[in-house]
Amino acid sequence: MLLQANPRAISLKAKLFRGFADPSRLAIVEALRRGPMTVGEIAEATGLSQSNASNHLRCLWDCGLVDREQEGRFVRYRLSDRRIDTLLALADQLLADVASGVYACTRYELPASQQAPAGSASDAASA
Repeated sequence: MLLQANPRAISLKAKLFRGFADPSRLAIVEALRRGPMTVGEIAEATGLSQSNASNHLRCLWDCGLVDREQEGRFVRYRLSDRRIDTLLALADQLLADVASGVYACTRYELPASQQAPAGSASDAASA
């Protein structure tokens, strides 16, 4: 008997991974692995402008990947589920083993404007 994947489940899972696929959103999620942060702290940690960080945070919040809490006049963001950190840690481990293949892959190239500069953390993962 041939088992077929549930198309709705596959589509939903692909949608989840699209949330992590954008380099700006992934940088935000990576920053939040260290703990809750304000938009200004996230912008500083990621190199994004505050408005760009805010737009991506709104997307991540709408998709349920981050939570937010008002603290006085600031909003502090955090990962909505500790399993997000676990998922990213597993991705780090997997990437350590398959980095050369991912690096050499030409099917999922990023535009030059989204590629990490030489000597960045993503280069360290491929070492």
